[in-house]
Amino acid sequence: MAPGDIATTTVTVRNDSDIVEAYSLEIVGDCAAWTTVEPARVSLYPGTSETVTLRLEPPRSPEVRAGAVPLGVRVLPAEHPESVRVLETTVHIGAFHELHSELAPRRRRGWLRGRYRLAVRNQGNTPVRAGFTAGQAGEELAFAFTPAELPLEPGESAEIGLRVRTGKPVWFGAPVVWPFTVDAAETGEQDAPRPDEPAVRAPLDAEFVQIPIFPKWLLALLAALLALLLAWFMLVRPAVRSAAKEAATEAVQPRPTPAGEQGGDGQTPGTSPGTGTGTGKGTAPGAGSGGQGTGGPGATGGDGTSVDDGTGLGGGRQTSQTIDVQSAGGETKPGTYQVPKDSVFGVTDIVIANFQGDEGLMTITFGDRKITTIALETFRNQDYHWVTPIKIPENDTVTVEVTCEKPGTPATGRQAQGCHEVVNVSGVLSRTAR
Repeated sequence: MAPGDIATTTVTVRNDSDIVEAYSLEIVGDCAAWTTVEPARVSLYPGTSETVTLRLEPPRSPEVRAGAVPLGVRVLPAEHPESVRVLETTVHIGAFHELHSELAPRRRRGWLRGRYRLAVRNQGNTPVRAGFTAGQAGEELAFAFTPAELPLEPGESAEIGLRVRTGKPVWFGAPVVWPFTVDAAETGEQDAPRPDEPAVRAPLDAEFVQIPIFPKWLLALLAALLALLLAWFMLVRPAVRSAAKEAATEAVQPRPTPAGEQGGDGQTPGTSPGTGTGTGKGTAPGAGSGGQGTGGPGATGGDGTSVDDGTGLGGGRQTSQTIDVQSAGGETKPGTYQVPKDSVFGVTDIVIANFQGDEGLMTITFGDRKITTIALETFRNQDYHWVTPIKIPENDTVTVEVTCEKPGTPATGRQAQGCHEVVNVSGVLSRTAR
């Protein structure tokens, strides 16, 4: 009989004793849960009999396995229990097939691929081997099940992984929705379906939403950053450099001598009209000897000494020094530039290049003064500028210390063996006063 159906059979009970006897009938064995006796108790006079009906209702469940199931009916006399009898027969349960599947999640978002979980349960009453298929209207998606097939006992459940992948990325624009279907079916030979059993199950619907690599808000942010960068280089930076240049020029220009401090012939104190010493009209006390120049800002005396103008730079020249630091992963390595003897280096600009995109830490120090500590992964190119130069005395150093945590990937596309940073230091190198 088929699970879910109802079948009946009969049992005849006869009293062959010489007294009135009552008999109790009970189902024993695997069929007891879904078999009933009507009536379950009969009373018989001697020599009489009665027929009882057995009603069999096997449920459509994986707990009732297909095949031969023993059925036993125990007949227990009330007056003579020692005369109990058990009648045995066999019930043949037909096979039915039913696979229940669920897909989670039904909708997944990603750039190129998505992962899903397919839960399958064998709701039939016979072992099966389940296979899985996925379909799409086009050919934009590729599917992979892990595992591709698996055996399932009645009532057994399993979980299968599904990977969905697209052929090419979406760089810009709106997300693209790719619908597809997933189906779990039995492989191998199967019994013919019953008339009331659906031969084809509806597949599960799912979607993969492919999101663009660069969303719209990121493009707007990059455009704003580019506009700010162009505004800096075209408007702000030239104005800062012009103001710094004007301030430096004003600082090194000689100050005019007040009229009250000039001699009668218009000469400044401490100078002579040309040669020799002078104490007459138009000269001031303390006049120098002939051949010496005026004591203006940054001027050099006849004996080769430098006269300081108060800025400490002595009217020097523009200079630029490059510090190249190469270090291996996990290594801390310094790079230095030492200011020459009898010189002062007035630093006005620093440009830092991290062209590989290394990760780590960089510390810049002027002598004993720490200027900045910056994480390498936060920039590719960085610059610093000062209107008032930072003075570094003789024999002190500009030190660039790099801690390499992870080498970056340059334009070649292959990761570098070590970190590589370049620092350019610019400013005015001047002779010190003696």
